[in-house]
Parts: sequence; structure tokens; C-alpha cells
Amino acid sequence: MGMAKEHFVLVHGEGHGAWCWFKLRWLLEGSGYRVTCIDLAGGGVDPTDPNTVRSFKQYDKPLMDLISTLPEGEKVILVGHGAGGLSVIHAMHEFVDRISQAFFVAATMLPFGFQTDEDKKDGLPTLPQNEIELTLGAAADDPPTTIALKLEFQRDRLSQQSPEEESVLASMLMRPWPAAAISTASFEGDDERLNRVKRIFIKAERDHMLNPEQQDSMIQKWPPSEVLVIDTDHSPFFSAPEQLFNLIAKSL
Repeated sequence: MGMAKEHFVLVHGEGHGAWCWFKLRWLLEGSGYRVTCIDLAGGGVDPTDPNTVRSFKQYDKPLMDLISTLPEGEKVILVGHGAGGLSVIHAMHEFVDRISQAFFVAATMLPFGFQTDEDKKDGLPTLPQNEIELTLGAAADDPPTTIALKLEFQRDRLSQQSPEEESVLASMLMRPWPAAAISTASFEGDDERLNRVKRIFIKAERDHMLNPEQQDSMIQKWPPSEVLVIDTDHSPFFSAPEQLFNLIAKSL
């Protein structure tokens, strides 16, 4: 493998931001890889109010802008976590020839996004009402604009195996996510085009956010090139960053 020159683009999931990748970024850069961590609209330090993000296209614009401005001939390796898998799929549809590989880390992996209720059952977390805070739309019958996990449930859902101080850090940095925009993500295209990109799914065995049964269902319906298993919570970049790095590096 040597001192690789590959360019990784790391894409966060619901409520997170570029900040969540700090350990994996450090490990990748220490092995000679280039790494870009992005904030999607309303995530991390992006200044957008997530309540104003009403479409997946708007939510995903930072990633699309990044890939569209890559130098001619450059390809990237995308790594998506949670709902970040949808962003990876969107990029595969739009820029299939600019992506060399795609990793889905306990991530939503649906070739055309949410086309059916079954897709939503597979690809969206099922969170009890008592664990979440909703920001409602302007009209009474509008869907919630954002969802946030209540503080007392964040560790159990996201990072129960992670060092406690990192759960505290995450609780300080997490933001509500644009639920309506994410849940309406859908894409047009064909399997053959998407299958030009090597896909690797990293299944988190102790995931309380996107549970293992949901991950298995998506794997069975759209088999990736490779399935790897990590015995962690939803946040292996906190709970097992070296193992996550090794799984990625060995699949290149």
C-alpha cells in the first residue's frame, strides 16, 4: 500500500458534523492519505439554520460543490456514516466517474433513496417520541423541520461503547438535523451506473441508532462488494477508531 495518495472525503450523519471524524482523519493522514471532512447544510459549523433546510439537494450542496470542483481526473473515496450514506449515494449518481470507492459505516445504503415505506423502514432510525425533540413546521399539518435527540438518550443511542468524555463532547456539538429534507431524499438512475463504484459496508453490530437488522436488510437488498463487521456502537470513529481505520485501509 505504501504512502498512498488517495483522497478521502468523510461525510457525517444525522446531527453530527465534520468534527466527528477527528480520530479517523488523524489516522488516515498519519498514513499518507489526503482527507477532507465536510459539514453538510445545518451540520457542524455550517452557518445554515437546519430548520431552513427543506430539500435533500439543499442539505447535500456542500458535498456536491466539493466534488464538482475537484481537479480534472481526480477521484475520491467517500465514507458516509448514518444518513451520510444517502449523501454518498447522491454523489454516486451525480459524479460516478469521480468516485473510486464508497464506504458505508452503519449508513443508509439505498440505491435510489427513499422510494417506498419499506425503504424508510430500512434506512431511517426508529426513535420513540419520548427520546426526541421536534421543531414543527409553520403550518399545523407541516411535518417537523428538524429532529434532535434529547441529551439523556444520546449516549445510549449513539455511543454507548465510546469513552464517556467523547459522548460529552458530542453532546456539546450535535445539532438538530433537517428531518424533512433527509426523509425525502430520492434519486433517479440505474443500478448498472452505480455498480461501477466499489461499495463496502461496515456493519456496526451493537448499533442502537440504525439497528443491525436494518443494516442487514439494506445489505441483502443491494449487496455491496464487501461486508465488514465491527463489534461497536453507532459511532466506531469514537469507540474503535483504529479498528475502523484498519478495516478501511485493508479494503483499498
